[in-house]
Amino acid sequence: MEQISITGILILIANLSVTYLGLRSPLFFEKYSFQVDEILLNKNYKRIITSGFLHISWVHLLFNMISFFCFSYSLELSIGKSNFLLLYFASLAGGNLFALYIHRNHYDYRSTGSSAAITGIIFASIAFSPGLQLSIFGFPYYMAAWAYGILYVLYSIYGIQSQKYNIGHEAHLGGGIIGLLAITLMFPYKIAGNYFPVVLILTPTFIFLYLLIKRPAFLLLETPYQVFLKVGPFEIPDEKQHTNQRKKEIELDEILDQINENGFNSLTQKEREKLEKLSKQ
Repeated sequence: MEQISITGILILIANLSVTYLGLRSPLFFEKYSFQVDEILLNKNYKRIITSGFLHISWVHLLFNMISFFCFSYSLELSIGKSNFLLLYFASLAGGNLFALYIHRNHYDYRSTGSSAAITGIIFASIAFSPGLQLSIFGFPYYMAAWAYGILYVLYSIYGIQSQKYNIGHEAHLGGGIIGLLAITLMFPYKIAGNYFPVVLILTPTFIFLYLLIKRPAFLLLETPYQVFLKVGPFEIPDEKQHTNQRKKEIELDEILDQINENGFNSLTQKEREKLEKLSKQ
């Protein structure tokens, strides 16, 4: 028990309790899960936090809590309970807000889980102790924590861009980066000597965010490097269908964003016809 903090135990109990209630009652699960339409249309903002304590299964909860306890104790011991709690909830909220931005026009999008908060704890641990060595999946081989962080960012970017496997990569990446930035703001003197791994992790993230905002068509490509290479994606039938669907979603997102910013009357006749067609599809 000496290696399990009281804060960690409280977070574990909260996740266990809320997940139990959610799995026991579909109505409870629906009431507190992350749902874009409920958050944006009905302003039910509490879901940004409450969804982080719900899990779709006990296996989902188990994997998240194992990851949590692998990193939480040493980090809390180093930064203190209050800072640790602030970091946890900031990462949880930041990850879900990033997912909300990505899916702001996908009103049927839903998710649950504490992965955003846990990824924030992991990334904060990497920034605070870059010399940390990690064993992946229990294998007797270790890699530098900062190298793991870079690989995780690249994998998350690919996951967001490809939208495969129904995994909430957006929340993972957002939570991780918020955790990294939060620990830097809390302990700048500590991170000052470890700036190199922090920069290595943040660089691909900021490039991705720039492309996401300035070049939304980036999400239409099958692989991120095609942003820089004028090469069409190699497609098999299923991939082609997936890409066509993503193109329609991006086109619809751009029109809806224009309506939000400038009003419906700002649309041209061609854009209105496209909106009607995409809405039916």
